[in-house]
Amino acid sequence: MPNDSVTWKKLSATGGFTLIGGPCAIESEELCLEVGSELKQVCDDLGLFYVFKASYDKANRTSGKSFRGPGIEMGLEILAKVAAQLGVPVLTDVHTEEQATRAGEVVDILQIPAFLCRQTDLISCAVETGRIINIKKGQFLSPGEMGQIVAKATAAGGSRLLLTERGTTFGYNNLVADMRSIPILRRFGFPVIFDATHSVQLPGGGGDKSAGQREFAPVLAQAAAAAGADGVFIETHPDPDRALSDGPNSIPLPEMRALLERLLRIKQAVA
Repeated sequence: MPNDSVTWKKLSATGGFTLIGGPCAIESEELCLEVGSELKQVCDDLGLFYVFKASYDKANRTSGKSFRGPGIEMGLEILAKVAAQLGVPVLTDVHTEEQATRAGEVVDILQIPAFLCRQTDLISCAVETGRIINIKKGQFLSPGEMGQIVAKATAAGGSRLLLTERGTTFGYNNLVADMRSIPILRRFGFPVIFDATHSVQLPGGGGDKSAGQREFAPVLAQAAAAAGADGVFIETHPDPDRALSDGPNSIPLPEMRALLERLLRIKQAVA
């Protein structure tokens, strides 16, 4: 079972900055280790805190025929290897209470997906595992409405929460990221993460899959850093055009160092 007390200290440190990053879905052990190793090196060089993320099951794909991942058993095995070999905390999303209990035995941070952020039983079960919980704001919620979700989590005993902004539905097949969300979410007393890559997703915009505008992800990440975000959530892939999930809104892995350098300069400028 993970010992995540050090992870929480780093995530909640005043003035710190965190990258939660990795491929959208677990395509292979090799891919996860490649991406995680590169991001860890960059973050070590820049003095940023790094959390590896990847999903063992993308349960909300647009089409039922789309790639979902290797499933929970193999996926958790791969995440455990990433944590052990790279020495980094790992995050994955959960969709049911049973998954939360099982994943809580392996990962440091359980993520409540945006579509499920109001599911009381799922939030309570995730909290009861004792793991750190990252709750993504639903695309259908205003930032202020997250207060009720935080209340659910704290009522269940949650004291180690992350709140992630990931854009709000803006008409058909589009999202808009309102930077007022960052200071509003921070009022609830927990670190706020900005999901730069899902915020440029075009849900269902590809017909049987989502489209995306990855060229705008760095722009929004920089704006969030200036607005006071405590970290960024970024999906990245060595070759996004060949990624099996969310490639159109993923940032190419070779571009990550330059982006993180810019984000760090912005954080330092507004400190």
